[in-house]
Formats: sequence, structure tokens, C-alpha cells
Amino acid sequence: MEFNRPRGTRDFLFDEMRQRTVSENILRQVFENYGYGEVKTPLFEELKLFTTKSGEEIIDQLYNFKDKSDRELALRPEITAAISRLYINEMSKTAKPIKLYYFGSCFRYERPQKGRFRQFWQFGCELIGSKSPEGESEVISMANESIIKLGITTAEIHINHLGIIRGLFEHFGIDKDKSRQVMIVVDKGDKDLLEDALKGDDAIIDNGELADILLDLIDMVGDSSIYSDVEKLVSSYDECMPALDELNNLITTLKSFNVENYKINLGVARGLDYYTGIVFEIYVPELGSQKQVCGGGTYSLIKLFGGEDVVSTGFAFGFDRLMDAIEASGNLPELKPKVDVYVAPISNDTRQLSFTIAQNLRSANIPTEIDLSRKKFKKLLSHANNLGVKYTVLVGAKDLENNQVTIKNMGSGNQELIDLDNIVNFIKDNL
Repeated sequence: MEFNRPRGTRDFLFDEMRQRTVSENILRQVFENYGYGEVKTPLFEELKLFTTKSGEEIIDQLYNFKDKSDRELALRPEITAAISRLYINEMSKTAKPIKLYYFGSCFRYERPQKGRFRQFWQFGCELIGSKSPEGESEVISMANESIIKLGITTAEIHINHLGIIRGLFEHFGIDKDKSRQVMIVVDKGDKDLLEDALKGDDAIIDNGELADILLDLIDMVGDSSIYSDVEKLVSSYDECMPALDELNNLITTLKSFNVENYKINLGVARGLDYYTGIVFEIYVPELGSQKQVCGGGTYSLIKLFGGEDVVSTGFAFGFDRLMDAIEASGNLPELKPKVDVYVAPISNDTRQLSFTIAQNLRSANIPTEIDLSRKKFKKLLSHANNLGVKYTVLVGAKDLENNQVTIKNMGSGNQELIDLDNIVNFIKDNL
């Protein structure tokens, strides 16, 4: 009988896991430097948590099931909804703003391809209860610093304010259903598809003026200098002006946070209905069609789940794509050997003392491996070389007569006789 891993999942071996752990710890350090604390939510939640306000694409990709008590449950397809549920259940009385972050796996039933898997990991944050240019700027700054600390040098941050397009919908009296359909097409980033949706035979909306403005808007991508062009295009529509002012305030505040590698991009729409204002995505061009490694923005999801009207700003890194981006940048973490010392008992008579030596080294926080397979002498040294250790402790009966062992520097080949009670200090002083 043959067993294979499920389609769309992966196995991670030693070196890859170590590289992922290094990157994970870099992100933890950045987030905690900004005052964020880690939380965990369950891998599965009630199905209705994800069907209430998620986008149609996510609902179609849910892994949902009934448990033995006939409850409708689903593996989480993303973590933001679970964080909103957590807030309502556990944190609604907590002083605001609340800064939290999370790291965990998510599940979506989609067609596996490069950069897309059915089990994937998200590393993200939520700033709850602080809607302001300062809060949004700090969140974007944290995402930017994370990318830099990971060694990704080509990333681009693309920022938009959804209120500009939604203000146009309001001005022209476009209902919510049609507005949502248009936003879904905008989010796909395909201008030809959008033009067909706005002006084709089966156009979603029947308004030539609005269609022309939208097609002009999504072409607007550039640094802060294009703000005046955006303003000129929509200034006659009062419903757009509050969002335009908020975008301008954000641009001004980002400068104070030393964030400069961003672009205004009126085509960034995000695929989820609950985003209400500022949205942003981070792209790494080397990843091609799967270049997006991060998405986020400001939203009012808590109210939709029955909580108070609390605005949040957050983002999530696609951790798997981050790892691909780090590799594409040529900056995968350089891995040190897993252990620094190999203890090699030369004969069976010295084996028990060898275990004690190894344990003493481990107690001193010196990563240590020991022969457990009773290898012959030549194979002991060969194995030590394969491990890449700096030192091999050769425990031989003759040396032990003088309460000593031989310690070999595997780089230089030099050997020294060291007293038993000085092994730990010698290795500590020379690592």
C-alpha cells in the first residue's frame, strides 16, 4: 500500500524548516519591536464565520465539514475573520488600540500551481481601534521594515483608498451588488477585462461617464506626484473628496515613518468585501504572476459579526511566497551547522562517559551530537565532517587514564588533550 501526501500540500525537510524558522523569527522581532503581541486561533471555526462576509472566491474554496455532533465547521481560509471573532469573545473590554499578530496555516481548495497551495501559511497583524493616518502609516511601515529585514530589496508597496471608487459609485447611484461586481473585476488587474465589464455587450453598469473615469483611474500608478492627477480627475465628485483627503494625509504621514518605496495605485481593490478605506499590496516582481506577497488595509469587520463598530487596520504576509521572494533575491538565510560538537566514543568502554560529556555540553547550551550507532573510528570522523561540527571530542581509554580527552578542531585538524573537568570551558572559549 502506498501513501502520498494530499494534493496541494508539502513536506518541509531540515534545511527548509530552518530557513523558514529564521525568517519567522525575523518577522516576530520586527512585529514585537512595534509593540505587537502574538495570539493563536483554532485551525477550524464555525462555517458561518467565513460565509458571512468573505468574498465569493473564498467561500467556493472552503474546506468545510460536519463534526460528530452535526455542527457545520470549516478549516480557516484566512485568519482575519477569526481575529474578529476572538476580539468579540475575549478582548472587547481591552483598552484600545490593541496590537496583535498571528502566524498559522490556512486552507483553501484551489488548483495547486507555483506559489499556490491548498495548505499555506499567513503571518499577519491587526491594529484594532485606531483609525488614523498615523495608525495606517505605522502598519505599512511595519510591513515595509519586515520586507527589508528579510533581505528582499525589490519589493513595491502599492497603496489605494477604496473610498475614491466607492464615492463614484455613490455619485452615479450604482447599487451595492453591481458595485461589488465591478470591484471584483478591478481586483483582477486586467484592463481589457474591466473595459469589457464596463462597456461590453453585457456591461455590469450602463454609464459611459463612470466607465471612462474608472478606466482612467486604474491606469494611475506612480509616486506621490500623481496625487494631483487623481484629484483633478475626481474633484468634481464631492463623494470622493473625504477619501482623497485621507489618502493625502496618509502620504504625508508615511514620510515621517521613513517609508518612501511606495506607489499610489488606484487599481488595488482587494478581493474581500469588508475593506472600507486604505488598502495596500506588496509585490516582488521576480515572482512573476504570483508576485503579491502581502495584502491589507482598513476594515470594519467586527461590526459585521455582531460586535461594536471598531475599525481595524491589518495585513497578512503569504509566508510561503515570502520564502520564494527571499530565495529569488538570493538572500536565503545562511544556515550554520545544526550542532557545534560531536562526541565520539572510541571504544565501548568509554561509551557511558561519552554520554555524560555530551550531556554536560548540552547543559551549557552547546549544541552537541553523539555517536549512537557504535561506528568504527574512521566512520566517526567521517560522520563528524558530514555534520560540519567545529570540534570532535574523542573519548579514548588511554587518554582517560590521565582524566583527559582529545579535542580535534575539524577546521584546522589540530588536536589538544583537555582535562575532563575543563571540556565545557575549553569549547565555550573557542566557539
